[in-house]
Amino acid sequence: MRTFEVIPAPHIKDPDDVQKIMRDVLISLIPVTVFSGFIFGWYAWVLALVGIFGGEAIEYVIMRFFRKQKNFKSDGSASVTGLLLALNVSVKLPFWAFLIGLAFALIVGKHIYGGLGTNPFNPALVGRAFLLMSFPTAMTSWVKPSFPKFWLSPWDVQTTATPLGILKEHGYSAVHTGYLKLFFGNVGGSIGETSAFLLILGFIYLLIRKRVSLHIPLSYVGTVFVISSIFWAVNPEKYGDPIFHILAGGLMLGALFMATDMVTSPITPKGKVIFGIGCGLITMVIRLMGAYPEGVSFSILIMNAFVPLIESATRPKKFGYGGVKKNG
Repeated sequence: MRTFEVIPAPHIKDPDDVQKIMRDVLISLIPVTVFSGFIFGWYAWVLALVGIFGGEAIEYVIMRFFRKQKNFKSDGSASVTGLLLALNVSVKLPFWAFLIGLAFALIVGKHIYGGLGTNPFNPALVGRAFLLMSFPTAMTSWVKPSFPKFWLSPWDVQTTATPLGILKEHGYSAVHTGYLKLFFGNVGGSIGETSAFLLILGFIYLLIRKRVSLHIPLSYVGTVFVISSIFWAVNPEKYGDPIFHILAGGLMLGALFMATDMVTSPITPKGKVIFGIGCGLITMVIRLMGAYPEGVSFSILIMNAFVPLIESATRPKKFGYGGVKKNG
């Protein structure tokens, strides 16, 4: 008589796992990472590599010696956090300061809550917010693009203001950066935020691989488009037009790769749309009314805090929920 061993559920397994998903995210970020070195110099690649391998090393130490997991096996999420953090900083940031921010991102943004899957906030953005507060000068010193001079170091090139910085200080009439420069990335800014074209290219790869959906990016960018259109119509000399707001700054990086984080964003379609609208609204409030020219990172972190509430409000009702009506 043949016997069968029954194992705990789930009994239907998916061939995908966390490692494969994180590998796809890393692949999607290769174009913009490679391009960053050609416009900001070789040091951009150094920070990217430090982020990838440094993130894995820091997580290994945390898991092996502090969380006492002797059989720890990397799932690749630390590499993704490290690379995303590198793409969100200025090339003027010293690597030792970057490592401090990366350690903060993994410890405070991830493992203090129990690790991957339990962290409420995007770890890379937690690290960016920490670096922005701790090293404000280095984080807001932007290198002037010098394509294709990848051999230049950040200490050998000129600094420049970002288009959003010029907009905040002098109004839209002082901005002379064309759409093509914004779209292809020949402007100053964080290492990975400048080329909307390459970010979209990487996002299309994730769509093909079915790692993400369009709900959050479309609702996020659409909200920015609507609000910026209204303000631009009121005062076109002061406020930027909608295309400018979409292409400038970290909006594309945030909408396509940060806000869509699987752990810290809603899982329901309606929840994703609400999340994206909230991110867009807060981004524009900060850009238009705040002292800081950019609001993408803070908007996503703020909306991360509302994810449990959004999910509870948009959770589908079970079939037959509400009970049976009684006659009489």
